[in-house]
Amino acid sequence: MRKRRGFGVWLAEVLMRPLQLLPLGFHYACGRALSWFLYKVMHYRLDVVITNLSRSFPEKKYWEIAEIAKGFYRHLGELFAEAIWFGGCTGERGRRRLIKSRIVEVTNPGALNAAAERGKGMMLLMNHRGNWEIFGGFPHYAYSEPFAVEYHHMAVVYKAFTSRFWDRFLADNRCAPLKGLSDFTGYVESREILRYAVSHRRDNFMYMFNTDQFPYKDTLRYDVGEFLHQPTLAMGGAASLACKMGMSAFYLRWERPSRGHWLVTLVPLAEDASQTSPEEILKQYYRLLQEDIEKDPARYLWSHKRWK
Repeated sequence: MRKRRGFGVWLAEVLMRPLQLLPLGFHYACGRALSWFLYKVMHYRLDVVITNLSRSFPEKKYWEIAEIAKGFYRHLGELFAEAIWFGGCTGERGRRRLIKSRIVEVTNPGALNAAAERGKGMMLLMNHRGNWEIFGGFPHYAYSEPFAVEYHHMAVVYKAFTSRFWDRFLADNRCAPLKGLSDFTGYVESREILRYAVSHRRDNFMYMFNTDQFPYKDTLRYDVGEFLHQPTLAMGGAASLACKMGMSAFYLRWERPSRGHWLVTLVPLAEDASQTSPEEILKQYYRLLQEDIEKDPARYLWSHKRWK
């Protein structure tokens, strides 16, 4: 649940506000400079990036791996740029700014609306191929038809940081369009999600999990076989919860036809997850994720250790 804001967080947000209100193009320019610094000067996790890419694409030559790595750092700078800009989309004016930008567009909101009619809840299995940091604006990303699920029936699941400052600062930034809406309680720490879901089991909630991380200590994990040529253990909390409660499960497919515009497609994994198993859902999820990564390998978060 949301924690009380300390003075340090309040001060940081006040100082950041003028920067966040600048146009998105300005932030992309800063993002290009940041990506150059991270790649050429700081060598930010470059050894992890090269190792992950080399093992995931053993058929590629070194110069091809280096080219993908260069594209990844450019992508990383753009993620930072979008996230900082997104933090300024607060209040009614900020929400209008977000909608006008169309930075994210859900291509098939009807799929979610059809699932909502079942009344059992929806599980959206997210990944680190797009910009997960701006997904707190999800209720505003449907343009062809409005979502049947409103913001106060939406929950974003996260893993708490050890730093209280970053934990609260990122919580406010990730949920910027929802800031000030007192009936939104859906920014939920992963250790609390089962209790939260049980208490809202009759409320037809939609849950969003980033599922492609290495499993946290003492959490459910499943062996999904090989993912990108490597034996992979998967986080099982989202799929397991969907199966227990009979939710509809979706894979979120991110595509980027142009800078400043993400397309998100809801790909069905199970209409009623209680009729399948967490392993089967996760195997489908990782198969789709691998297909998407192979189409555009630079747009994935290669700087994290997914295989330990």
